[in-house]
This record gives sequence, structure tokens and C-alpha cells, in this order.
Amino acid sequence: MRIGEIAALAGVTTRAVRHYHHIGLLPEPARLANHYRAYTVRDAVLLARVRRLTELGLSLDEVRDVLADDAGRELAEILAELDADLAGQQAELAERRRRLAELSDGDLPPALAGLFAEAPPTASPSAALDREHLTLLDATGAGSQELYAALAPLAADPAVLALYERLDALADAPADDPRIPALAADMVAAVPDEAFAAIPPGTGPDLPGFKEALLAEYAPAQAEVVRRVMAAFVERGPV
Repeated sequence: MRIGEIAALAGVTTRAVRHYHHIGLLPEPARLANHYRAYTVRDAVLLARVRRLTELGLSLDEVRDVLADDAGRELAEILAELDADLAGQQAELAERRRRLAELSDGDLPPALAGLFAEAPPTASPSAALDREHLTLLDATGAGSQELYAALAPLAADPAVLALYERLDALADAPADDPRIPALAADMVAAVPDEAFAAIPPGTGPDLPGFKEALLAEYAPAQAEVVRRVMAAFVERGPV
């Protein structure tokens, strides 16, 4: 195989292949009489392995360590592991596409729809925004029967509407409004630990940019309340 062929097969650029050669991550293959590099199947597997490991967030130095451990392993074993990694990635993408399709169709998962049905009617903008955030959590894979079961008592509790109304009242307030600390404390007290413990690691609030996007939806004083609530639950243990 030529460099363009192996790059296309592994899903990287020829520039990346040359860079991996330059830093010693990918050994230089033998050259033909015409001076072209001649890549083998093992080179292609190694390059695909580098790509997969970097996609998982490993640095190139960490990838180098993993490849060193692979050096004595059989090609069939490495191929099987790479195939399993790709199959897992494919399944995850399929699940996310399914969730996005549900949202685009205007349908909600039955468990989430049931949770919303428990809540009393309200015109609160904060309550509507909270529903949008729960829908987004579900779309990112953070929704579960355990989470919705933990939130069910809150959804049916009229006292929660009073918390939303207090948050609505801060729409035009500055970020140092004196009502902020008390409201944040009351909201923390209202949400059970089980709700946050039911959110799988790596989803929802753990996704890059999720917290920033959530806070950007609120006015300054409201965002400060939500930020304090989130910080309080982080201090109480892993989400």
C-alpha cells in the first residue's frame, strides 16, 4: 500500500502519517526501488490503533506507551480488540442518533413523558427551561428510569413551583442579588442526592460545554443560583 491508501484506510490524512513517522510513533516501512514507501496490513492496523486511541483522548505519549505494550501481541488479537472498540463506538453513535430522532419527531421517551405528566400546570419560564434541560440530558444518554424515579416526587410537589417562581423573579436582578444564597440553598435541599447519582459519568453535565451552555440560558442572577446549586452537588460527591 502507498501512503495515500493506508491513510484513507485508517481514516487519517497523509500529513498525520508523516507526522507519526517523524515523531517515531509509526515505524518507517521499507521502500520500493522507486523510493515509495510500501505499507503492510500490520502498518494499517497500527495506524488505525493510533487513530482510535487519540479519539479516546490519549496524548501521543500515552499512545506510544500503549503501542509498546502491544508489540508482543498477535495481530489477530489486536485486530479483535480494535474491532470491539469500533463496534462499541458504532453502538454509541446509533443510540445517540435514535435519541436525536425522537427529539426531531417531537416525541419524548415514555419515562420522561410520564415525569412531565406528573408536574402541575405552570406558566413559569424557569419550569419550561428545566424541562428543556431534562430533555437534553436524556438526549445525551444521561436519562434513566432511576433518574426519573428520583425526580418524580419533585415533579408532583406544588412547593417546587414556588422555587421556580422565586427563580423567575430574579430575571432582571444583578448577579449579587441578596436573594441568591437562600434560593440556591433551598433548591439544593429540594433535590435528592439519588437524582444526581443516577446520572451516568461522561454524560450530561460531564460533557464538554454542557454546563456553560446551560448557564448561558439564564439571566445573571438566575445563572448564579444554578451555578451554586451545581457546585453544591459536586461538593457532596461525584455526579
